[in-house]
Amino acid sequence: MLAAFYGWNILVLAILIHYLFKFLPLKKFLLVFFVIYTTSSFAQNAEKQFNDSFKQLTADPVFQHATISLYVINTTTGKPVTEANTEIGVAPASCQKVITATTAFSLLGHDYTYKTTLGYTGNIVNGVLNGNLILKGSGDPTLGSWRYDQTTEDNIIASFKNAVSQAGIHEITGHVFADESLWDDEATPNGWVWQDIGNYYGAGARALNWRENQYDLYLRSGKNIGDPVEIAGTKPAFVTGLHLKSKVISAAKGSGDNNYIYLPLDDQYGYVRGTTPINENHFMISGAMPHPAVQLALTLEAAIKNEPIEKIAAAYPADYNPGMAKVFYTYTSPVLDSIIFHFLRRSINLYGEALIKTLAYQFTQTGTTQKGVSVIKDFWKDKGIEPYAINIVDGSGLSPDNRVTTKALVTVMEFARKQSWFPSFYDALPTISGFKMKSGSINGVISYTGFLKGKGNNQYTFSFVINNYDGNGNEVREKMWKLLGIL
Repeated sequence: MLAAFYGWNILVLAILIHYLFKFLPLKKFLLVFFVIYTTSSFAQNAEKQFNDSFKQLTADPVFQHATISLYVINTTTGKPVTEANTEIGVAPASCQKVITATTAFSLLGHDYTYKTTLGYTGNIVNGVLNGNLILKGSGDPTLGSWRYDQTTEDNIIASFKNAVSQAGIHEITGHVFADESLWDDEATPNGWVWQDIGNYYGAGARALNWRENQYDLYLRSGKNIGDPVEIAGTKPAFVTGLHLKSKVISAAKGSGDNNYIYLPLDDQYGYVRGTTPINENHFMISGAMPHPAVQLALTLEAAIKNEPIEKIAAAYPADYNPGMAKVFYTYTSPVLDSIIFHFLRRSINLYGEALIKTLAYQFTQTGTTQKGVSVIKDFWKDKGIEPYAINIVDGSGLSPDNRVTTKALVTVMEFARKQSWFPSFYDALPTISGFKMKSGSINGVISYTGFLKGKGNNQYTFSFVINNYDGNGNEVREKMWKLLGIL
């Protein structure tokens, strides 16, 4: 009845406007009006059903002790559809990445690139460098990454070797050293948990990164449930500083990867704990490299000297000062557009931590996560978002200490929608269950933030975050997707 009442009033108003302005033939005007009215009716019906279903969802027993924050706006009309706990800070998990990405696009530019330099100390005599080669990083998270043709491990080492040869250096008496001095040496942000930081997704960002700061670990399980699981090797075959012991046991076939790598705590060894399915000879998990910059330096030195990396590592000094180098080669990373594509599409935490430190260094000349947080908060404060609505401690959302409001997330997405770089940002968002949105998941948290093409050509921007749910995460996701699908 209410929709019909408003419909007739709109019709009367439309006809009055027509007769006042007479800029369209009546048939065409009524056709346009019918399309607008139909679109509006679709939206009203879908939005009412959406809100009714949302009330039912909040009454679900699995959410009895949960905080559910949901903010949806109809970008076609500019009006909110649903507002539930939109000003309460919740742990956003990887949905926080949209904040880092949009800030980086805005402040660094879509074509920003990282520079890694190669220089030397000492002097070159008859092709022999009496000194050291120095690799200096500026935070490029893609060096040695398999996600781009130009950045693969083999291509990067080949490029550096060729640059050394082009500089007239055919032999070196010293070593290849890594210079990470541009940023601070605290790679892991505050608030990250021990269970995460030994694993690939917990690899912190440094001024010189390599292979996304991760290695692959191969496990060999037993024939019977409960049998011990052995470490069968790594890729690369030698990882400097890595000393692991296995506490993994064999589990039922099809049980999947339930392994975690724990870094040393008052011990020279790290430990792998959890379960691996039975009868696996080469079961792969991935961990965070202890010293990725040194790993790169050793890899390059071994390639130049044509010697095994283990031999180079054995003679490598424990402490060194890279010194001031004469730069002869500069390597340029892929552009920010491409980096953010993988950052959002593949949810790479390392990229987020590299970006937040890059923002810090570019605008404060100090490469720390804390300074990067300040840059992000200041940027969005100027856009009307209060700092405590983006109360973050890292750039990726991995820390459970992060608190962000869904209203802030929607505001960020709406800001992005109006920018020239929006097509790149939109393309980078994953498509999940038919929706263009970023997802997030940490212990007890499931989140989605994105854009939705609704019924009747209506467009929606939303952020949907649930903290401290009870039950199976996949079932919670299905409930969230089903609700969003109503629009």
